[in-house]
Amino acid sequence: MACSSCASEKTTALNDPRWRRALWIALAVNAAMFAAEMIAGFAAGSKALQADALDFLSDAANYAISLGVAGMALSVRSRAALFKGGSLALLGLYIFASTIWAIWSGHPPRAEVMGIVGLTALIANGGVALMLYRFRTGDANMRSVWICSRNDAIGNVAVLLAAAGVFGTGTAWPDLIVAGLMAGLGLWGGFQIVQQARGELRGAAGATPKATPFQTSP
Repeated sequence: MACSSCASEKTTALNDPRWRRALWIALAVNAAMFAAEMIAGFAAGSKALQADALDFLSDAANYAISLGVAGMALSVRSRAALFKGGSLALLGLYIFASTIWAIWSGHPPRAEVMGIVGLTALIANGGVALMLYRFRTGDANMRSVWICSRNDAIGNVAVLLAAAGVFGTGTAWPDLIVAGLMAGLGLWGGFQIVQQARGELRGAAGATPKATPFQTSP
């Protein structure tokens, strides 16, 4: 009798066409927003916008890797998640360092540009996060996609608050504070992804049967 629970005969979340379609849409949205927000960030002199743009770039790479490993073995997906978690943490460190540098060398950014771009990014990320919400409880690779989307939406709200703060105070401090908080969020998200991926790799290694010298084929 055929095994009705074989992986090749089931439609799982990993090879679900809806999952892959959602990743392709998220990849396109994030790649486009990275380019637009990075240009606006430099034009406005906003570290928060630049930090958010780099987050879009990180997520575009995240979705591309997820598409590449979808349907592969758990160990492969977990290693991909481990790489993505480490990359997210490194990105957070970079943002944190550039923010500290800007404390001494930065100038007040243009609040109106921050507000317009931040609102556009929030709409884009909110749509992506809602689309990926159903996949938030999967393995480390799938969860990393959800965590990045969630962090993006939170970061966009923070950028809008920073824009209001810059407009109200006429200083760069709200922009720099938000950039620092986004760096911390990236570090924490990277730690979560790495922690779950390492646990999955340990579990996969423990579940692998070990051959013995006296084992023979049936």
